[in-house]
Amino acid sequence: MSAGAPLLAMRGMVKSFPGVRALRGVDLSLEKGEVLALLGENGAGKSTLMRVLGGAHPADEGTIEMEGKVVTLTSPQASRAAGVAVIYQEFNLVPGLTAVENIFLGREVTHAGFIGRQAERQRAAELFRRLGVELDLAVPCRQLTTAQQQLVEIAKALAFDARVIVMDEPSAALTSHEVERLFVIIRELRSRGIGVIYISHRLDEVFTIADRVTILRDGQNVGERPIGGISRHGMIGMMVGRELKDEFPARTTMPGPVRLEVMGLRRGRMVQDVSLTIRRGEILALAGLVGAGRTETVRLIFGADVREAGEIRLDGRVLDISSPRDAIAAGIGLLTEDRKLQGLVLRHSVRENFALPNLERLSTRGFVIMAEEQAEFGRYVEQLRIKIPHGEERAGNLSGGNQQKVVLAKWLARNCEVLIFDEPTRGIDAGAKFEIYLLLNELAAQGKSILMISSELPEVLGMADRVIVMHEGRITGEIENARQATQEQIMQLAVA
Repeated sequence: MSAGAPLLAMRGMVKSFPGVRALRGVDLSLEKGEVLALLGENGAGKSTLMRVLGGAHPADEGTIEMEGKVVTLTSPQASRAAGVAVIYQEFNLVPGLTAVENIFLGREVTHAGFIGRQAERQRAAELFRRLGVELDLAVPCRQLTTAQQQLVEIAKALAFDARVIVMDEPSAALTSHEVERLFVIIRELRSRGIGVIYISHRLDEVFTIADRVTILRDGQNVGERPIGGISRHGMIGMMVGRELKDEFPARTTMPGPVRLEVMGLRRGRMVQDVSLTIRRGEILALAGLVGAGRTETVRLIFGADVREAGEIRLDGRVLDISSPRDAIAAGIGLLTEDRKLQGLVLRHSVRENFALPNLERLSTRGFVIMAEEQAEFGRYVEQLRIKIPHGEERAGNLSGGNQQKVVLAKWLARNCEVLIFDEPTRGIDAGAKFEIYLLLNELAAQGKSILMISSELPEVLGMADRVIVMHEGRITGEIENARQATQEQIMQLAVA
């Protein structure tokens, strides 16, 4: 091994898929005890590069070295043997197995042909003690919280002495307290000489935890900086390839009369006597901490859950909404928080996903009018700048930003008067976020009423006209002029 070699060095990485050149000679290095933030727009090549490192994709060209020694990572097993652990956004756990069983799955501690359950349990307990957490080792992982499942993934990495740990969007589904705890653990890993590659679209977190950033665009390196040598705007500019003078586009239109009225909405403890109004051309943000009841409220409005009490009116007319079908017929659309599980059928084509809520209009006598369906979808592909090779591409193959645009396209085609966006930019890069923001403003300018849930307070303050804050199923306050408010004001109401 060469003296002074980095912990990890990826040089000249090239990877192509049919019709797509995902990596174009990418270089990446990681030192011992360093947290490297890997940034870039959706489709920039981050996930492909990490899948090559994790042994899931063989590289077409390039070399990978661990402490100066060339390694060949042709499978996930080879990658683990080299000391690399990749914690994907969708965890690789067996839900019905316990934390102990998941940690040692395929690497069971055996004695005379029998699995040493006690030894495994003691080893797992020691791993969690190293992480500074306590976990119920007897329950199936499906009963653990997202944060606890993430800890199991980290413990798995430590169990086979990983020297490089990749975390892909690790904070996407965590509360602010859980994110702080995650950062404590990352700093502990760093102090032990473990290198961490941290992928996130939340730039505030990058400035908090990273030592250095590497930025990809269109499958190429476009910059590498120490965290103290780059600004937020400089970071965004390198990611999107152009200067974004403002993170949130300005709006000049003024809201009109009330369109949607919600009165006394209730369902158990999660939604208790919630009342709100949204005006024509207004963006109303629903803010609060995880578990405050925001998603549960919009699911009641959309008819996805049955309300115990309450009334919903549109343009003064009482709506009888008992199912999503009723809400859609009334002109209400919902972009769900989890686009992969609830917003798209990932195995179907993007064209088919677009058509699902519009089949009644795009068919006759039970048969879909294919030419009309394809033509209308093509118009939205152009309007929203959806990056797809063709309309038959599977929805599951698209980047997060393009998946979100497909979901948005199908609701725009319904010409909904009320659009509910639940975490519209979660897992989306800065450039795609800006495009979504422009689209929200355009919809508001057309007179649409928009209800937006977001856990990113800068997004709430930058996009909303008004903010309603929830805590434990109740509305705790309203901010009339969001552009003049502060994050502290929202947080005080969110923890009331």
